[in-house]
Amino acid sequence: MPEPTPALAAVEVSGTAPSGGAAQPGGQLVVSVGGQVARPGLVRLAPGARVADAVEAAGGPVPGADLTGLNLARRLSDGEHVVVGPAGPAAAAADAAQPAGDGPSGRRVDLNTATLAELDALPGIGPVTARRILDWRSAHGRFAGVDQLREVDGIGEARFSQLRDLVTA
Repeated sequence: MPEPTPALAAVEVSGTAPSGGAAQPGGQLVVSVGGQVARPGLVRLAPGARVADAVEAAGGPVPGADLTGLNLARRLSDGEHVVVGPAGPAAAAADAAQPAGDGPSGRRVDLNTATLAELDALPGIGPVTARRILDWRSAHGRFAGVDQLREVDGIGEARFSQLRDLVTA
């Protein structure tokens, strides 16, 4: 892999794996890789693969991508999402370009990629409910729409109406 540059940093590895992170039939892991890689999208890897393997399978980092904030040695689980992207001033500029919303960061939180911390920052959501959202995502896959948030244990109509405009799917 190319030597990282200080201008950009890997910013996120999010998502959760189904219980045990078991490989798909056929013995492969399926991992989504996005951000500053040559070929973003789904990659198939052997069980035991690491974040570095996923980045390489997506064509490697683009010139200028900094991987120092990403744990390249961490083992992956099936269904994870690895994002290589800007940090610092470049990330702030990218965030500013996002449409404004009412979420804690000024934009909507994506239920399909949000981390525990991002979900916990939402009003009325604590660490327990944030974990339940991640567990639902692990058990059921992607949220097809915001309305599916009602299926998460602990999110009733009142809490859902509070969150509806703060999240996206």
